[in-house]
Amino acid sequence: MPLESLIVKYITRSITVGELDQLEEYLKDPVNDKVFKTFIELNYTLDDLMDDYDSYEAKQKVLSAIRKEKKHERTRRRVLYMKYASVAAVALLLISLPFVFRDKTFKENTVSDTNTTAEIPPGIDKAVLTLENGRNIVLKKGGKYNTEKVKSDGESLVYTNNPPDTDKETAYNYLTVPRGGQFYVQLPDSTRVWLNSESRLRYPVRFTKGRPRKVELVYGEAYFDVSSSTKHDNMPFSVQTGEQTVEVLGTEFNIKAYRDEAQISTTLVEGKVAVGNGTSERTMSPGQQSVVRTDKGSLEINNVNVAVEVAWKNGMFMFDGMSLGNMMKILSRWYDMEVKFEDDDKKAMVFSGLLKRSEGVNELLRNIEQTGEVSFQIENRVLIIK
Repeated sequence: MPLESLIVKYITRSITVGELDQLEEYLKDPVNDKVFKTFIELNYTLDDLMDDYDSYEAKQKVLSAIRKEKKHERTRRRVLYMKYASVAAVALLLISLPFVFRDKTFKENTVSDTNTTAEIPPGIDKAVLTLENGRNIVLKKGGKYNTEKVKSDGESLVYTNNPPDTDKETAYNYLTVPRGGQFYVQLPDSTRVWLNSESRLRYPVRFTKGRPRKVELVYGEAYFDVSSSTKHDNMPFSVQTGEQTVEVLGTEFNIKAYRDEAQISTTLVEGKVAVGNGTSERTMSPGQQSVVRTDKGSLEINNVNVAVEVAWKNGMFMFDGMSLGNMMKILSRWYDMEVKFEDDDKKAMVFSGLLKRSEGVNELLRNIEQTGEVSFQIENRVLIIK
């Protein structure tokens, strides 16, 4: 059995004693040991533990656990619940080399001769705040905007946690994040929202006492960490997105609803939510994703790997068997670039990989090129795929 599969099975506690013996033998090889250390490093990165990371110590802990497991008298299969739906398992599928095409990986000594020297930098924290009077405030690093209601250091926006208003008329603000941007906002009820590139959120500057807390994701992608209803007179929190409504009492979830896509995807990380599209309503549990097809009016629930779906919020790109066409659609928003395919058949190619959002796109492109299946050329901010 391949090394990657063995480590995945160990992490998910579905490995047998015989497979444990095979894994330990694999790790005696320096090449496999390097792959294993890479897995450990990326797994720690995903868990935000890199400040205390020690690959040697981490490896010894896992090997120690393997040896203890082998002392069990009988073979067992167990499932380990993980908050982000087997983050480590997904990471391992992607990390033995930076990018994989189908079942083929690139060779380290391969040299690309494609013109990708024109650097395209990553996105930054930036947004436009539209006030209730229509005035637009540009928010970006180095700039500050402070009023009695809201404060911004140019990289985040925090509303004053005032008591709910009793007035019938509610003032609304919009926060719009352009291509090549991302932004964080804390709403008046202390709900935290992370907005991805090319997204827009509409919300009240103060919630109304005795009424449900309602916001609207006009378009784009947002991760919500909702302040519990127990702190707000048991008033529920809801997010309207096109035809879809998500109702919660206090939880964490991600909504993806871009204007150039015919579906709205809601992924539940913690808690419980009810998702409706006007004709039907379903309740979701952690690790599930609802998909509302705006062109068909359908609503379905699927089990997904949450780590992949919310990686952007944690500063990562995770592509797990994704088509090159969809991958480039995601990257074009963050890097604010235009993508052109000379051969539309290339869009269907399937890749897997992992990349920090803080890195430029060029290194990623070079890694994909080294699979030998596709090449890139950059002209200004236009990426041509051959």
